Amino acid sequence: MQRTGMRHLGLGQTFGAVVLALLLAGCWETSGTGPGQGVPGRAPVEDTPEAPLGVQDAFAQRGPELGACSNIALREEVKVAAHTYATGDQVYRWTGTSWVFVAPVARLHASANGREQVGTHYAGPTWESTSGSIVVGAVVDRCTADSNAIPWLLLQAVRADGPGIFGRITFIHRVNTVGGNAPATPGTFVGELANVPYTAQYYFYRAP
Repeated sequence: MQRTGMRHLGLGQTFGAVVLALLLAGCWETSGTGPGQGVPGRAPVEDTPEAPLGVQDAFAQRGPELGACSNIALREEVKVAAHTYATGDQVYRWTGTSWVFVAPVARLHASANGREQVGTHYAGPTWESTSGSIVVGAVVDRCTADSNAIPWLLLQAVRADGPGIFGRITFIHRVNTVGGNAPATPGTFVGELANVPYTAQYYFYRAP
């Protein structure tokens, strides 16, 4: 059965595809909620602290405009280390009574046109750069900027290491989200998976 706004397949076929994607990304972790649960680039950027991913203009260096979502503003002194654009799916599983979030499966790009992939985003939640650096976050706070899209988030890094831009990251923002909400209609059988397309921007911060 096909539903508008999501890619919807049988349990075995879809679950296998999700597991394969997560394994290829290098991790299969249980997604958690933690303690509390732009502008296109103009040129390719090397994945190093000296030339951060996506940080190519004053707008990105200032961080996102949070508007009414001031509750997710950072209270600590940090600087933008990377700014990426995500395109992918939010994966949900039907329990028989509700859709439960499983994991994100997304590609990270240095610019809005999506031509230069610089990393992946998967369960944890985890962000991994093409050079192998990894940051895992835990949600500190969230804000519903648009009821038709997944919330904006402030996350704190619980792990950040490896060679590349995600080493030593301390905080992450998920903002400017489009889509990704759980399906509005019930599933047809327990364990059914739904891949709901979404886009977002992620800002990664490091202590100065």
